[in-house]
Parts: sequence; C-alpha cells; structure tokens
Amino acid sequence: MGGRVSLALVIHNHQPGGNFDWVIEDVYEHAYSPMLVALKRHPAIRLGLHYSGPLLQWMAANRPEAIARIRALVSRGQVEIVGGAYYEPILVTLPDRDRQGQLERMSRELEALFGRRPAGAWLAERVWEPGLVYDIATAGYRWTVLDDNHLRAASIREDGMWTTFTTDDRGKRITVFGTEQGLRYLIPFKPVEDLISYLRERATPDGRFVGTMGDDGEKFGAWPGTYEYCWGRERWVDRCFEAIESNADWLTTVTPSDWLERQPPTTRAYFPTASYVEMTEWALPADETPVFTQLLETARERGDPAARYLRGGFWRNYAARYREINELHKQMLRVSEAVAAMPEGTTASRALDHLYQGQSNDCYWHGLFGGIYIVHMRMATLGHLIAAEDLADAAAAEAGAHPYGARLADTDLDAIDEVLVTTPGQTVVVDLAEGAGISSWDLRASRVALGSVLRRRPEAYHKRLVAHETAAQEEALGGAETGISVADAPRTIHDVVAAKEPGLAALLRYDRHERRSGLIHLLPADGSTGAEAFVTATYDELGDFTEGAYESVAIEDGRLVARRLGSVRSGDVEGPLVVEKTFRFGGDRMNPVLELATVLENPGDAPLAFELAVEWNVNLLGGGHNPAAWYETPDGARSPHDAPGELAAASTLAFGNDHEGVRVAATAEPAARMTWYPVETVSNSESGFERAYQGSSLLFRWPIALAPGDRQTRTVHFEVDQSIDRSAAEEK
Repeated sequence: MGGRVSLALVIHNHQPGGNFDWVIEDVYEHAYSPMLVALKRHPAIRLGLHYSGPLLQWMAANRPEAIARIRALVSRGQVEIVGGAYYEPILVTLPDRDRQGQLERMSRELEALFGRRPAGAWLAERVWEPGLVYDIATAGYRWTVLDDNHLRAASIREDGMWTTFTTDDRGKRITVFGTEQGLRYLIPFKPVEDLISYLRERATPDGRFVGTMGDDGEKFGAWPGTYEYCWGRERWVDRCFEAIESNADWLTTVTPSDWLERQPPTTRAYFPTASYVEMTEWALPADETPVFTQLLETARERGDPAARYLRGGFWRNYAARYREINELHKQMLRVSEAVAAMPEGTTASRALDHLYQGQSNDCYWHGLFGGIYIVHMRMATLGHLIAAEDLADAAAAEAGAHPYGARLADTDLDAIDEVLVTTPGQTVVVDLAEGAGISSWDLRASRVALGSVLRRRPEAYHKRLVAHETAAQEEALGGAETGISVADAPRTIHDVVAAKEPGLAALLRYDRHERRSGLIHLLPADGSTGAEAFVTATYDELGDFTEGAYESVAIEDGRLVARRLGSVRSGDVEGPLVVEKTFRFGGDRMNPVLELATVLENPGDAPLAFELAVEWNVNLLGGGHNPAAWYETPDGARSPHDAPGELAAASTLAFGNDHEGVRVAATAEPAARMTWYPVETVSNSESGFERAYQGSSLLFRWPIALAPGDRQTRTVHFEVDQSIDRSAAEEK
C-alpha cells in the first residue's frame, strides 16, 4: 500500500503516597506486572514507561523483580524511561525551587535505577501553563506529552495533531507530543481491528505522522472490568501487540526520543493554560459542570465544529471551590519557605523529602477520583507537611531564632489575617473572619492533622447518583429483570455509574458552614435539637456567631482573645449578645494543651435564653469502624469513632487512635451534654459511588439563661497525650 505511520505509546503509572499497600499490590498484579511480562514477550514493541517516585519506591521495596525487568527493557532499547517531578506534584502549584528540585531528583533517581537520564517529562494530570516550558527545559528535559485538548486550545486542527510541536519560553525550548483523543479512547476499550484501521488511515508515503497515546497504565487491568479484557479471556493487549507486529511493513512503534532523532519538530505552537478535558469539567462549579458537559457532548454528537472551541474550567480554581484544598496548598507554601531557610545537612534533606511528599498532586484536586475526599491520603499528605515544618522550626530554634509563638499571618492568602500559633507540640490556625474557628490543628510529634475534616458540599456527580437510583427504583417497580449487563468491552471509568451500597442518595447532605472547630452555635433553649438535625444540617441557628467575624482583643504567646458583638433570637425577640473567646495553648511536645473559654454577655435590656453548642471537628482516621480509633466515655466504654453517640451530662470524654499513638482527653466546665456523629460524604471513585468518612463532629452543649447585664463562661479543655514521636523514630 506504500504508506507508513508510527505509534508512540507512553504509559503513565502512579500510586499516591499514603495509599494502602494492599491497593498498590492489587494494581501491580493486575496491571503493572502483566504489562512488563507482555513487553518481554513482544520485543518488537517499543514505548515509553513512566513510574512516579512513590511507585518506584514501593516496587524497589516490595517487588524488586519489577525494577530488574524495567532495567532489562531499557537496556535493550525497547523501553524509554520517562521522568517528570518525583512525587508527582502539579508543577504549577510549586515555588520555582521545588519545581526544579522535584524534576532533577527524578532524573537522578532514574539514572541510578536504570542507567539512563530521562529525556521526557510526564506532567501530573497534564496540568499545563506556558511557563512550564522554562522549568522543564531548565531541568534538562527535552519533551513532554499534552492532550488534544491543549492542542485545540492552541488552534491546532484535528488533522494536524499527528506530529510534534516546538514551543519555547524565556529562551528555553521543548518538544510537545500530543496524545490524541481517538487513540486514547480506542486503547484498550475498542476492538483491536478498529485500532489498526484507525492507524492505517493515517499512513502516508513519507511516514511523517506519529500518533501518540499517553495515558494511565491502570486502565490496562486495574480499572473495573479491564483485567479479563486486557489479560484474561480477551487478551486485548497481546492481540494488539501481535497485530502491530504482523503489520510491521507499514506500522511501527517508536519511543518518543527515537522519533525525535528521525523527525525533529517542524511546527511551532504555544499552548495556553489547560488540562485534559475531564479535568476542566471537574474544575467548574458543581452547578455549571453538567451544563458544560451537555454542551460538549451535544456538539460532538452533531459533529459541530464549535466543539473544538468549548473550554471548561481553570485548574487553579480548585483552591477557590474547596477551602480545604486552598489551605493545604498555602500550608505547603509556608512549609516550603521554612525548609528553604534550613542549613544544608541530613536534617534539611529529611525535611525536603517530607515537603516533596506533601506536594503529591492527589489531594490538591477532586473529580471522578476521590482526590481531597480520600481521607487516608489527605492525612498522609498533611502528615508530611507537618513533619517538614516541625523539622524546620526545630532547626530554627536550635540556631537561635524564634519560630514559636502566636502571630497574625495571612495563612490562606485571602487578604485577611488569621492567627497562626506554633509550639513544639502543635500548630493551630484560628480564622478570625470566619467565626474565630480553628481551621487547622496539627499535632507535631505524631504528625496527625487532627482538625482535617472535609465539608459536605454538592458535587456535579451527585445528580448522576440520584438519577441512577431513581432509574433503578422505577425499573424494579416496573417488574423489569434486574442484574448487570456486561458488554464485550469495559467502559471507561468516566462512563461507569455504580454504587458500592444501596441508598447512597439518601446520604447526600450539605453543610451550612466550613468544618472548623471552636464554632459557636446558639440553639433553641428547650434542648430539642437532636444529633440528626446536625447530621442533616437542619438545626435552627438562633445567632450569627458561627461564621461571623470576630475582632482580636489580645494575641500573645499561649493566648488569643477574640470578641464579637452579634445577635440572638430568644423567643420572639432578637437581642444583642457579646461572645468572647479565649484560646489558650500550652503543654509540651508530647502533651500539647488547647483550651477554649467562651464568655457570653447580655448587653441588652431583655433576658436571653438559648442552648450554647460549641462544635469541635476532629479526624482520627476512624472510617470503616477502625478499631484503633475510638471515643471513650467516663465509665471506660469505647465506641468507634465513626459511630454516633451522646452523653446527657458529663465533664469528661476521651477520643484517640491507638495506631497513631494519640489520646485526647476533653473536659467540659461545667458538665455538658455531649453529642457526636460521623461526618460522611458521598464521593465517586474508579469503582463507583461510596460513603466516605471525613471525621467526627463533637458538640459540647449547655443551657444558657442570661438576665440583662449577666455574663457566663463555658470552657472546653483538651489535653493531648502522644506516645509516638515520629521525628525521633526517623533519627534512629
């Protein structure tokens, strides 16, 4: 037929830091290992393989034979090892020094493992901004892979994507391969014959076209339904490789660097900020995502040329949508500054490694996958940032600086100062403008982000869940047969709608405020507000103290006083009320202390009556009835941290996690009614919709009656006992 075409495959393999070993093991057995074995069986197939730093570390420790197999494939020129940023961060979120540090560390590690410095850099989640050209090139990389979505944004036509592009920034240049949508959707979800026909259509007499397919390695066996399809009964991967081999007269697989040796880029392009199209959907506000998705789907179905001009959201707006993501990111930036100031040495190297691990992208966004909703990954990410800051502050103190104390600082970069309190035992952030609530409570020795509880908020995919359950109910009522219909090929995870348990739509509840601690609720005086009203966010709030701004009265080391003049409804009357909060911070490294004394004053001329509830949100990794995480009542009885409970009147309550070595003793003065319940979200994942434990909410409750001019004080006191000092353990 006289034509030729080349295929450049780049397979990206990543497991987040903090992921469970059994999860990584399962993905390794079902996707990573079979691919390496298949490549050995098919030596004519050439491609690029990318493994993120956390996955390389896991394989070196648990499956060293995988490292040996990859090394052999690289040595014989069959595989090009692909680099990038070591712990798989979103590069654009990092300070310049950390961008270079992560990129250069990957180069060094890959050269040590496989004897080759990588020429190509994989971009986490293909999040691109034009300035990355300079960063990537400065770190010694020659090429990267972007999506067709990026190419369309650069006004590149569909028929112009089967080539490479040169782009530059500030005097530095790299080459861009575009991973084409047709290939990504064909591999491995359509028949092999369709893929071969698709490639044959692009063959030219001079063989100038290269089709790039860069995508996740997990879809070759680890995504739902793909193992049997790729490696079992259907043998899709082997049949694909066999078909490529049998058509070698016109079809060639190439590594990206080998292609560039033969075909330097001839097309110049400049790519605006973008990511893959699904990510741009997820970055939109929840109520706008379905609108954009429908517009795009309709335009594609009609073959409307306007489809190429439709753009979704901007990745950085995850920090605008999710308070928790923004504060995680700004905490990372604060820690990076502290680590950069450390003198060189082994301690600085440890701190830098923790910082880099705390930059792993997985909890800095949310979409179809769990992202910020995956509690154990979020806690692991925060744990690394806590570790890095702890090491940096200890080094600063040893050098004679004064890193500890209370100070005003714009910790979340919203142009309004918060109060940042640091001690050798804990770090606390109090947001004066938002109810004077504690947005961060980090324990340094155990590295537990005790205050990391995610707000329950609407997500675009919740509508899909409701529609799915409604359709299932209608089908059942109509007498239709039930069961699961399995197509010959699995669908992509973007198309699957499944639920891990029935009735999840009934658990869709949304919070009225952020999940901070030390928040003040004023409830009806009759005490009728039950736990269910908090679970469903249907309680009657009588005051304006939960989210209202407080003014600082005193900021001292070990003490913060904040005050608000607000109002409260008492019966049919609305009257003024003054709430003054005094936070005290004390204790030592292993036994930090935190206290909140709330003074209520009636400055009006009418009596006030209400119930005061002080809300405290804590995360001790208690999901799945984890037996290590518990509440303990005064009689010594324990219950799971993800189960509801109540004490009618008590002075003490304890909670903790034995595995993390944390026990917190809470004392109420005077004795309080204590109510607690799990904070659970419904999120989506590769395997379907699921209930996700995010932490536990604890309320200290007192009846209050204030005559005109009266003042009353209610206090909650927390004493933390940590049995593990992880920094000391690392030094041994």
